[in-house]
Amino acid sequence: MSLKDFKIISKLGEGAYSTVYKVKRIEDNSDYALKKVNLTNLSDKEKQNALNEVRILASIKNPYIISYKEAFIDVNSNSLCIVMELADNGDLLQQIQKCAKSNTTMSENDILKITFQIASGLKALHDLKIFHRDLKSANVFLQSNGDVKLGDMNVSKVAKKGLLYTQTGTPYYASPEVWKDLPYDQKSDIWSLGCVTYEMAALKPPFRAEDMEGLYKKVIRGLYPKLPSQYSQDLQNVIRMMLQVQTNLRPTSYALTELPYFNRFKTHAIDDQSKLLNTIIFPKNQISIANMLPKANYNNSKFKTESNQHSDTQETIQRNRQTTLGAGSHQSSPNPTRISQYLAEQEMLLKQQYSVNYAGKNKKTHNYSDRNVIAKILLEYQKEVPIYKQIKQRNRRLSQEETPYLYQRRIGQLPALEEHSPNQKRNHRNQSMPTSNLPII
Repeated sequence: MSLKDFKIISKLGEGAYSTVYKVKRIEDNSDYALKKVNLTNLSDKEKQNALNEVRILASIKNPYIISYKEAFIDVNSNSLCIVMELADNGDLLQQIQKCAKSNTTMSENDILKITFQIASGLKALHDLKIFHRDLKSANVFLQSNGDVKLGDMNVSKVAKKGLLYTQTGTPYYASPEVWKDLPYDQKSDIWSLGCVTYEMAALKPPFRAEDMEGLYKKVIRGLYPKLPSQYSQDLQNVIRMMLQVQTNLRPTSYALTELPYFNRFKTHAIDDQSKLLNTIIFPKNQISIANMLPKANYNNSKFKTESNQHSDTQETIQRNRQTTLGAGSHQSSPNPTRISQYLAEQEMLLKQQYSVNYAGKNKKTHNYSDRNVIAKILLEYQKEVPIYKQIKQRNRRLSQEETPYLYQRRIGQLPALEEHSPNQKRNHRNQSMPTSNLPII
């Protein structure tokens, strides 16, 4: 994969070392966000942060977090390219600024809904001991259907021991423990979420000052102006819970999503299949990094044909065989205990073949528990399985016949040894010397 496979539509944003573009993938004609990180002038730590973002994005599969699609190295520009899901309605900061400019406000229902979805995304991160560390309104992305997705994992980090010590983040959203250079945990993200929720209602951050020292004093005291009177006490209670100076008084992301204020937003169960991938270490040889990046994850099922579906079925069967029999096994196991696996494989093939041959309005139902079908599968199983018992018996018989012959042949090739009595003095001279009397010189 390279940049030639994408068409750049527009620039979405630009940072110190990276630029985000809206691109169209030529293969499926779909729009994505492509983050291009220039590796030329980056330090080793900054390069590792870029790979860490790839790792975390590829690990998380949650509807409220920007999903990973692909990552590759563009050799011509010496850049790491990260292809991600595109949020087609901007970010939350733009929405807040738009409301402030037009002198309008966000509805309380929308504020609570966005807060719940961000908390659900944080829960997916915290379950894997990942701290976002830079949660702010500019990193919450909006979709046209009203949902939000959490993004920008550039400074996110896995806390192996439960606490982090590196101070990072945006000052307006940083927690008191971060300001004090103290160790912090997942509750620091909860404080940042409280700042974002307050900002949606008041259209400005809860803690503001003219300089950093004044901002520091306000944050560690935890005092902020009241919300406009149009918002209910419930919303103020939610914000007050998150903006507690003492970390033990703040709720976890899970406890936050279980509050009764958010019950009306739990319309469906969240399908979370997140699994933390191994750490990607930036290699000295930059060319070898391509083999270390996670695999592409586009999942565009609408572009699959019947032949692709059939090949996917074959690949699934092959993966199951390799998992059960070991890598490199291309044949069914001759072990009769694997018959259940074989039946499952054949049943999958029959279902695939039947759905292709009989697809249409009058699609018939097929009873796979029919004895005739099972007998057919067993017959195919017997044809494919080699007669390993006969081969084993023949090998055993040959080994038994050859063993005495080989033993006698080895014994016959050994040199003859002379026996000596215990009292007989042995001649330690070189045996190659003649035994007759030597002439006296």
